[in-house]
Amino acid sequence: MNAEPSLLTFALPEKIHSRHNDRQAIVYVRQSTVRQVEHNRESTLLQYALADRAFRLGWRRDQITVIDDDLGRSGASALDRPGFQRLVAEVGLGHVGMVIGIEVSRLARSCRDWHQLLEMCALFDTLIGDADGIYDPSTYNDRLLLGLKGTMSEAELHILKARMHEGRKAKARRGELILGLPRGYVLKPSGEVALDPDEGVQRVIRLVFTLFEKRRSISGVLRYLVDHDIALPDRIRSGPEKGDVCWNRPNTATLGDMLRHPGYAGAYVFGRRRHDGRLRVPGKPHSGRRFVRDPQKWMVLHQSALPAYIDWQTYERNQELMAANRSRYTGVPRGGAALLGGLISCGVCGRKMVTGYNDDGREARYSCSYEATTYGGPRCQSISARPVDTCVTALMLEALSPSAIDVSLQVAEDIELERQQLHEGWKQRLERADYETALARRRYEAVDPDNRLVARTLERDWEAALATKQALADDHQRALARQPERLTAQEKDAVRQLAEDVPSLWKAQSTTSRDRQTIARMMLDRVVIRVFGETERAEIKCHWAGGIVTTHPIIRTVRRFEQLEHHDEILDRIAVLRAEGVTSRQIADDLNAKGWTPAKKPMFDALIVQKLLARKGLGKKRPIWSGNVPRWNDDEVTLQELSEQLGVHRQTAYGWLRRGKLKGRVAKVGAQRIWLVSLSHASTGIRTGESS
Repeated sequence: MNAEPSLLTFALPEKIHSRHNDRQAIVYVRQSTVRQVEHNRESTLLQYALADRAFRLGWRRDQITVIDDDLGRSGASALDRPGFQRLVAEVGLGHVGMVIGIEVSRLARSCRDWHQLLEMCALFDTLIGDADGIYDPSTYNDRLLLGLKGTMSEAELHILKARMHEGRKAKARRGELILGLPRGYVLKPSGEVALDPDEGVQRVIRLVFTLFEKRRSISGVLRYLVDHDIALPDRIRSGPEKGDVCWNRPNTATLGDMLRHPGYAGAYVFGRRRHDGRLRVPGKPHSGRRFVRDPQKWMVLHQSALPAYIDWQTYERNQELMAANRSRYTGVPRGGAALLGGLISCGVCGRKMVTGYNDDGREARYSCSYEATTYGGPRCQSISARPVDTCVTALMLEALSPSAIDVSLQVAEDIELERQQLHEGWKQRLERADYETALARRRYEAVDPDNRLVARTLERDWEAALATKQALADDHQRALARQPERLTAQEKDAVRQLAEDVPSLWKAQSTTSRDRQTIARMMLDRVVIRVFGETERAEIKCHWAGGIVTTHPIIRTVRRFEQLEHHDEILDRIAVLRAEGVTSRQIADDLNAKGWTPAKKPMFDALIVQKLLARKGLGKKRPIWSGNVPRWNDDEVTLQELSEQLGVHRQTAYGWLRRGKLKGRVAKVGAQRIWLVSLSHASTGIRTGESS
């Protein structure tokens, strides 16, 4: 006994010709879900049995191909179905004589995908078979019937979806639909929702909300958890260990979800997310969903339906605080001072680096802060934007200089000559393909029509030659589309004229930061930065438009002399030169000649060398004058004595004197000039300066 629908019974033999049997027969097998594949095995076996029917319809076993790549995939769209895409490709290549499926709904649940397949089958003379019969999409009646079946298949899918959605909504309105509980809750066998029985889990969940009350920001909570090595609990939701408690590394996204979830306030909600098909990412079926923050727009909201960690007033206060945190600092717009904002990537981890500004928005800094903002860890690396922007600006202006433009135009001429040679090669290949196609046609037309064995072979050769010719023509068109247009003589002159004006236009006051950023984005794809530890050395790798990559070392400023890569060598060199009796100016010139730079200045000078000599104990110490200084009264003290009494550096006290906060006089002791100030006036002047 065979319970399978008999395809041979309703087959129309006159629709199947030898040209169909000479090509493949594709059996398409699909089940909508993995559950159906595991439990509805009879349907899967029934679809695999279609290979035997194709054999009985005249196809050899080696000509029958079974495509089952889409088992467990929905037929609502062709985007996530590689098997269906492979089927359409084979039909488009002219390799398929018949496509057979158990029913239309197995092939497609979308009229767009179904009619695309029908159009391809009609164009390439491919039959379609199902449990009811065999159809030729190129004929009117069969095309009409197949179109009606496709429409009914899509309508059936919509009816099933609408029925299931209405059932879910009805259950949600009663508060009985539990799709997923937040961490800290468990579902009892009776169907009731309860707090997690693990007291450690409850303690950490309550700690998160308590910390947010105190620190008033998600980043503050994250930093506390990271500093105290506290992990966030959760229950494993699938697999053999389902239901066990696992402890995960805290991150910003998880904390934000916890603080925004109304379930912790004891509320049952449904419909907090809306689906926007325009935001869906191919290959990710659950993408395109956005949260609705307004509780009035939620589909279902039942307060006091679940056990709570916080009350509803606290939940609303948390939402207001997070909204205030989002809107308080809108950030510097894209037209800020940084040249490469959005183009910078980290050379250590490969992630995008963010651009930050100081309070007045003038000084910018590129930072890789993903680890810090997401997990509260250390920053990967950061660098001031000034040396990077200066280096990249010089490279861009050099690339736009007249000499570089002339080289580029000459390269363009060489490319044009190479393009002509390639075009000649394509022309010869196309002529050869035309000849092969014409030869195959003449051979087919010259054979005796009654000699079908030879005729079928020559017909396949002709079709193969036509397919090769078409594929070659398509490749030629794609190659032409990728080639840039050739510049005219007027356009070349305009480019040279603009190259003369680029440096002046770049530095003009009318040129805004946004204009410079636009030019940078036209010339650069991205810039990768790598900072070598805490030293002054860094490296930038420019990925230029067109695929060229160049690497350039840069020197950045650092805060401390000890951060310099060669600071030990610099100190040793200074000590050696000082022992030889070399002056500070000469030592500075020697250090600059070796290519060394100080921490915060571009070059060494005598003052920096003197400070470094003092650090090594080789400098001259300023004498502290006391008794031998001619004073007008006992209230006068030297500037050195004043700085020691106040506990400040002598240069700080001298700065007060220079800005008028102190008044003093100069006394000469031999060849030495000593500043003397009144101690009482000094106290009054410093207090006045501090209050102002």
